[in-house]
Amino acid sequence: MFRLPGFSNLIAFDAVARHGTLTSAAAELNVSQPAVSRRIALLEADLGAPLFDRAVKPLALTANGEKLFDVLRSGLSRLEVVVDRIRNEPDGDSLTISAASGLAAYWLIPRLPAMQAAFPRISIRITSQSHSEDTLAGDLQIRFGDGNWPAVTATQILGEEVFPVASPLFLEGRPMPLSQQDMMQTRLLDMQNNRHTWYDWETWFDVVGTPVTGKLQTLAFDSYVLLVSAALAGQGICLCWSGLLDPFLASGALVRLSELSATSSRGYFVTFPSEPAVDPQVEAVAGWLAAANRLR
Repeated sequence: MFRLPGFSNLIAFDAVARHGTLTSAAAELNVSQPAVSRRIALLEADLGAPLFDRAVKPLALTANGEKLFDVLRSGLSRLEVVVDRIRNEPDGDSLTISAASGLAAYWLIPRLPAMQAAFPRISIRITSQSHSEDTLAGDLQIRFGDGNWPAVTATQILGEEVFPVASPLFLEGRPMPLSQQDMMQTRLLDMQNNRHTWYDWETWFDVVGTPVTGKLQTLAFDSYVLLVSAALAGQGICLCWSGLLDPFLASGALVRLSELSATSSRGYFVTFPSEPAVDPQVEAVAGWLAAANRLR
């Protein structure tokens, strides 16, 4: 007879997969690190397959671990939304939209007035998380990837075109235009990229035809909002995703440095679980967001 793994073991796995370390997962679950380690070991023994590659830090998911995490997170996301509603919003219509901090700050928030005008009877809540978009909760999620998530309806809102930008404060006194080699010799603002889901500088240079041969001068951040703040303050050059920082480019606060860009089939998608039955309210707001890129 089919038997699911123990729920406590699955919750421990979810926490470790999101945080990448046993210590952080244990702190979230309010248990000891050895207790989390035991739960993971029991789950792997039950499934008969390793779920983490322990040779790297932070811990990386194996192929089987990725499959389990995608399905588990999809179910837990729905559970988290329902529990949150029961606890905090017993009355009235409400809808939670979750997105990574950069997308929320630079794309979603400028469109909130128009969205609230379109749906005046819905109380909208925005949540932001700095970890992978694959783990976002909420009735609706705006996440980055290839659009292929299990049990999820996904509609693309932005494609991926990536190019370098900098503040005039940083460019002052530098000979222009900057070549690819020039950029390699200056400070580059970069994202810590444990899951390899977006372009970093080394990958960007390689894609545009100028492979890196030496060590780059990078300043790393774990938040795109912090990275862009540093760029605006003249601290270095950052990579810009087309459609994300348009107001800064239009105002001249940031300047595009190259006509070269890296592209892929990935992008930002508005998503919601396709099961159980979709709430018409969720579907309507998702449709509005999918068309909202024309609202500047």
